[in-house]
Amino acid sequence: MRTLPQPRTGEGVALLGVFTLLVLEVTALATAPARDRPIVSGALMGAGTAAFVLVAAVWHVHRNAARQARRRLHETVDDSWFTARTLDGFPMEAVRPYLLSEDAPGLNRLYTAWILATHGEDAPWIERRLELPADLTRLLVDAARQRQRH
Repeated sequence: MRTLPQPRTGEGVALLGVFTLLVLEVTALATAPARDRPIVSGALMGAGTAAFVLVAAVWHVHRNAARQARRRLHETVDDSWFTARTLDGFPMEAVRPYLLSEDAPGLNRLYTAWILATHGEDAPWIERRLELPADLTRLLVDAARQRQRH
């Protein structure tokens, strides 16, 4: 049975922030005296607009940074990464318990993590990009470093 992807922490925090602001705005409007409601409403609309513009700007910068990172990765990956010896040293016996677990990552993702690890990417970077468990990613990176020493 496949599980649904979980939202990233940043998305959850943003959703909680929006909900909190909405509750605060409704509370401010409900508790404001009737004569002050147009002023409070205008201030809240201005603050909401400013928050929207700020979130949109941050999202745009984040999206562009991710796009640039993918572009750089595609520029550095060439056919030399994929040879008959690409999977030499892959720690299949150490990885097998992860493959037998209920929410096992796909073998292709593990092979991709292995290739990235053998080309110098660090565990946190691989973990974030491929959404792999930290201990599994660390195992692959350590094995890749051992392979490079020999």
